[in-house]
Amino acid sequence: MEGSEEPPSSPIKKKVIVNKGAVNQNGFFLMLLKSLPDYSPYLKNLRIEIISETERCRELWQEFSPKKTLFDTWEFRLAFNKAYQFKPHFILIGNQFENLALLPLEYNQDEREYHWFGSSWQEENKFFSKNPIFIPFLLAIAPKPLYLNAIDFPTANELSRFLDFQPDQPKYILDLTNLKSREDFLMSLTKNKRHDLRKDKRRIERQNPKIIINEVPTFSDLDTLINLSKERFSQKGEVTDWEDPRRIEAFRQVILLSNQSYKLRLIKVEINQKVAGVDLVAIFNNCYYTLKCGYDIKNFSGIGNFINLFEIEEAIKMGMKRVDFLQNSYQWKNRWFTALPLFKYEPKN
Repeated sequence: MEGSEEPPSSPIKKKVIVNKGAVNQNGFFLMLLKSLPDYSPYLKNLRIEIISETERCRELWQEFSPKKTLFDTWEFRLAFNKAYQFKPHFILIGNQFENLALLPLEYNQDEREYHWFGSSWQEENKFFSKNPIFIPFLLAIAPKPLYLNAIDFPTANELSRFLDFQPDQPKYILDLTNLKSREDFLMSLTKNKRHDLRKDKRRIERQNPKIIINEVPTFSDLDTLINLSKERFSQKGEVTDWEDPRRIEAFRQVILLSNQSYKLRLIKVEINQKVAGVDLVAIFNNCYYTLKCGYDIKNFSGIGNFINLFEIEEAIKMGMKRVDFLQNSYQWKNRWFTALPLFKYEPKN
């Protein structure tokens, strides 16, 4: 890809055969091998391969990904990679029998460091390995500088004995397992919080809102969302991520690549023929993801809470197991929803 210059620490060779003695020079790996000696026969002729070709990266991703969350899907990751055009840098460990572990990276030219494939917008990131003993080794041979964000708790917890993880911004979810209606959610809150949400809901309902659901979102729908978001942040004297045209292209690609793994729906609320709010939602594996939103709060106070309550009710009716409100609280998510810890890994150079 044009302009994909990499720093000197990036490996040059495509394939390297590593014997067991060389592998054991890594302290982390040697410590783990001593704890799992039964696995050592597979380590006599490790193959380390660097892959940048997109189709081969896709094949490896599909082989290793658990496909549990939206962020585990190749299509959602690819949407961001297509937009930002950062060069993939997948590190594969294998032997003569099988592929053993994969670290899917890309080189972020803006930050001049390696990130997860698909940009730092991704969440609940995981290390792909058929045995955890390979993960410290993958990280030891990874290029520097390296910044891996939003790692999920099970992964960080499993490897905390060997790797130094730091807290990242948490994400926020609503578990729907024991909820039969929106009212069940409201009754789980304190009296004051419940009052605030109901007040906003009634305020919008008095204006006879029209709710439109588009299961095939268009670029025009996305543009409406973006314009509302830009206007709202401008009113607060802030800048949105939409100022970068690559972010707009990323979500256009999210639309284009939908219906292969995840599905999308766009929820729009109109009041008096004016758009009051727009939400872009993804559906995957019984989870309802609120991806992006744009609200005209200046003219329709309470529209955000109104749409959130609508989406909770809709997710319950659809049989979803949880609603994922994504990372960062933005000073409101922590009031209503459960925080899930995420972690980051940034080795010292």
